[in-house]
Amino acid sequence: MRVVVAEDQLLTREGIVRVLTSADVEVAGEAVDADELMALVATEAPDAAVVDIRMAPTHTDEGLVAAARIRREFPRTAVLIVSQHVEPAFVLRLLEEGGSGVGYLLKDRILDRAALLDSLRRVVAGECVVDPSIVTRLLRRERRSGPLAELTEREQAVLAEVAEGLTNAEIGRRLFITERTVEVHIKQIFSKLGLEADPTTNRRVMAVITYLRASG
Repeated sequence: MRVVVAEDQLLTREGIVRVLTSADVEVAGEAVDADELMALVATEAPDAAVVDIRMAPTHTDEGLVAAARIRREFPRTAVLIVSQHVEPAFVLRLLEEGGSGVGYLLKDRILDRAALLDSLRRVVAGECVVDPSIVTRLLRRERRSGPLAELTEREQAVLAEVAEGLTNAEIGRRLFITERTVEVHIKQIFSKLGLEADPTTNRRVMAVITYLRASG
């Protein structure tokens, strides 16, 4: 796997690079702002970019804007956004603009080699990945109305695992149910959320977007 890293904080950037190289991941380049990042992606064609959500000059959403642009202009490069804080609105925006092949990970997990590599592997495989901390926070909120109100507790639990980017087999192992049961729950989720089969739409991504909208 070839990865570029965009992070304007030197120590954080060095930490990410150290974790990646220790796992034999090739770091094809490092950037400190969105312009450098876009140039790197254009010249190096990496499998993925690890991007800080807030970079120079304004430290607001430069990374998020760059991530969406990468997914539009260089769809073979997946993007893993990293953030210091839980920001569900930014997660929703990222998924709406980027679709599959994108992820959102909190910075306190990026130095966890297993978590970082697993998230990168998933986004490179075309999945969408949301940090479990965000999913847990959203699950704590009450849902008395809206599209998620129709889901059973088990279906909401399955949807939360989908939001983390888990496959059906992985969801089954985590929830101690069979993969077939997971498939049934996901079909019910799609039906209740009004997500009809469409070859141009990733229904798992759309289900996560619906989940985040209702929980924001």
